[in-house]
Amino acid sequence: MSSAGPLKIALLGCGVVGTEVVRLLHEQAADLAARVGAPLELAGIAVRRKDKRREGVPAELLTTDATGLVTRPDVDIVVEVIGGIEPARGLLLDAMKAGKSVVTANKALLAEDGATLFGAAREHGVDIYYEASVAGAIPLLRPLRESLVGDHVHRVMGIVNGTTNYILDKMDSSGAGFSDALDEAQALGYAEADPTADVEGFDAAAKAAILAQLAFHTRVTAADVHREGITDVTSADIASARAMGCVVKLLAICDRVPSDDGRNGRGVSVRVHPVMIPRTHPLASVREAYNAVFVEAQSAGSLMFYGAGAGGAPTASAVLGDLVAVARNRVNGTRGPAESTYADLPVLPMADTITRYHVSLDVADRPGVLARVADAFAEHDVSIQAVRQEGHGQEAQLVIVTHRAPDGALSATVANLRDQEIVREVASVMRVEGDE
Repeated sequence: MSSAGPLKIALLGCGVVGTEVVRLLHEQAADLAARVGAPLELAGIAVRRKDKRREGVPAELLTTDATGLVTRPDVDIVVEVIGGIEPARGLLLDAMKAGKSVVTANKALLAEDGATLFGAAREHGVDIYYEASVAGAIPLLRPLRESLVGDHVHRVMGIVNGTTNYILDKMDSSGAGFSDALDEAQALGYAEADPTADVEGFDAAAKAAILAQLAFHTRVTAADVHREGITDVTSADIASARAMGCVVKLLAICDRVPSDDGRNGRGVSVRVHPVMIPRTHPLASVREAYNAVFVEAQSAGSLMFYGAGAGGAPTASAVLGDLVAVARNRVNGTRGPAESTYADLPVLPMADTITRYHVSLDVADRPGVLARVADAFAEHDVSIQAVRQEGHGQEAQLVIVTHRAPDGALSATVANLRDQEIVREVASVMRVEGDE
């Protein structure tokens, strides 16, 4: 073991993830010391309530004075797993101002105000690592930040929220409706009592912002991300996808949009929404609450990262990985990679994004209807790839799949269709990814 003195760790939060961090620090103490070159010791654990029972957590380390803990002179590294914007932001800024490096799993804070945190790290000469903020245990951010830094990443697309993937998978595999699948996810602990952050796409949007910033060296915030959730996905949508040989997934999609000369980036597109993807696509086989991210790079080609995207132990694994890296830097007197935003590409509006649509219409079943519907698409320069008609008599259902077109043109087409008296209802609109 190294003769270097111990590094003191301050832990903010001791919930599901924090408790696992404490356990791993204790159980793997000797291995961690060998990997770092110095022992890692918990200096204190900041919690809101000291009297709450926490199995395996030394009561003498608990404190409600989080600010005092992160600014203690003997603390070297601060680990934050409390989540949310405040008080996490203030505590991390206080820690960095006091010369402490930080490890955080706080996706919401990084996506909303990462610039302030990265600026503070740069100003005070400390590290900020955040692997656990996206996709739990999956080693994803470090490959983007370090392993692929010599490459040109074109696209990052993936399933980054286990709750929504579980719900959509159950709707596909069992025929359950959204509400029943959500109830099952809550019963199993995959969904919170208030599932809004997951099912409305806020969680995935924060992660998409972090992924896009790393992949494209451009500052991206959660507010830049086009976001749609899965609450409007119906059993009929799932059945339509199946008829096309597709499955519905909530995807985070980050694209570098090339300029006309093909050499420079015109901008980046960052979006989260339900998508129909072919069952042959690698992401289509990702089941239940697992996460997977597909990366396309110029030289490396196509890469896929897969694993447990949430949970106490998986997330704690990512936290410990960051902690070892930061501690090594501390022992060696070095720093890890700083924020990279040199490309400074604009984030393009969703209307400019090139997508495909699957549109289901309830229409009057009479001569000329299909021609009028086709005219609405043609009016906005949207090309139709395929049409399927079902039903007869008073009413019929038209299912239309388009070729790629600007999302704004597709949205305008749908608005046009809603205004036509021959269209009883636009029953469903969903984007389609994958080869045409």
